[in-house]
Amino acid sequence: MSESAQTPAVGHDELAALRRVALDGGLAGPVKISCSGLAAGLETSGQTASRRLQRLEEAGYLDRDVVSDGQWVSVTEAGEAALRAEYAKYRELFESPGAVTLEGNVTGGMGEGKHYISLSGYMEQFRERLGYEPYPGTLNIDLAADSVRVRAGIRSLDAVPIDAWEDDERTFGSATCYAARLTGDEETYEGAHIIVPDRTHHDETQLEVIAPDRLRDALGLDDGERVVVTVEDV
Repeated sequence: MSESAQTPAVGHDELAALRRVALDGGLAGPVKISCSGLAAGLETSGQTASRRLQRLEEAGYLDRDVVSDGQWVSVTEAGEAALRAEYAKYRELFESPGAVTLEGNVTGGMGEGKHYISLSGYMEQFRERLGYEPYPGTLNIDLAADSVRVRAGIRSLDAVPIDAWEDDERTFGSATCYAARLTGDEETYEGAHIIVPDRTHHDETQLEVIAPDRLRDALGLDDGERVVVTVEDV
C-alpha cells in the first residue's frame, strides 16, 4: 500500500474529539454539533476542531453529514472500538488486578453492629446473598495509613448489594459486601465479608467485617492485634 493510501494517524488529540462526540450522544446515533461548540469543549480553535473531525472521518471513526448550520456526526463501530481500547488502558492504570490487601489493628466497636446485623430485613438478605447467617456483631479494624490510601481499590472488585428496607417505624439503609480473607498471627479465616453501610459512623480509616463465626475467637484476636484483610474478586 502506498503512503498516500494509508489510514491517517489518529492521536490523542483526535481521540479527545472522538470522546467529546461520544459524550454528546454520538454513540447512540447522529448528533448535531458545531465546530465552535466542539472547540469550546476541547479548549482549542474552531479550525483545529474541524481538522480533528476530518481526520476521524478519514480514519473511519466517524460518519459526518455537513449541513449549512453545522454537521451531523456519529461514532462508527471502529470509533467505538478505539474508545473501548482507551478505556481498557485506563482500567489497567487505576483498577485493581483482582485483589486488594489491607492491614490494621483490631479495635472495639460501639455495639451497633450486633443490633443491625440481627435485624430480620438484613438477615434474610445475608442468608440469600452471602449464603450464611452472620455472627451477631462485626469485627472492627483500624486501618494502617498505607491501607487507608489503597482502600478505594475495593470498589472495583465484585460486590454483593444489601438493599434498603423498612418496617412500620423506619427505613434501614443499604450496604455493600465484599468477600474477604482474614489472616492473624497464626490463623487464616476464609469466607468473611467486609460490610460497607451507605450510612455509618465509621470513616474510611475503619473496616467492619462479618462472618458466620465470631472472628475474634476464630483467629484468637484481641484489641490492638494486627490483622491482614485480603479482598478478592469472586
